Amino acid sequence: MQQLKKLRVNLKNSEKKMNRRIYDTRFLVEAIYSENSDFQKKAEAEKKNREKYVSVLALHELYRLTLSREGRETAKLRISLLKQTFKVVPVDEKVAELSAELRQKYQLSMGDSMIAATASILNAVCISDDPHFQQIKEIKTSWIN
Repeated sequence: MQQLKKLRVNLKNSEKKMNRRIYDTRFLVEAIYSENSDFQKKAEAEKKNREKYVSVLALHELYRLTLSREGRETAKLRISLLKQTFKVVPVDEKVAELSAELRQKYQLSMGDSMIAATASILNAVCISDDPHFQQIKEIKTSWIN
């Protein structure tokens, strides 16, 4: 009986981890700026019933892009709304160290290596169509099709 309870708890935790998603900047930009209504619908459906994370680096990149395209007021509003929908994951020592390892191993940019390290540590699927992420064996990736 005790083993059955333990198995159910492990299964539940495993299912919960499979629902974790970390969204790359490319997903966020596409979700915001795309005029493709089919993509918009699929993106919304993808986010339902998920644990939604975004790295503080993706937040930075999106803020900077919005700042340059639409100004400070829109950038601040967009980031405020983003923080209501996603859990923002900061960079800590663990992320920094793993990021450096991944950056060295796969020749990634600092931003991509930080997002990949965060995905690995959270055991989350990285939602991106960036080919750099697809080469990283330590994480799983997916895209909206």
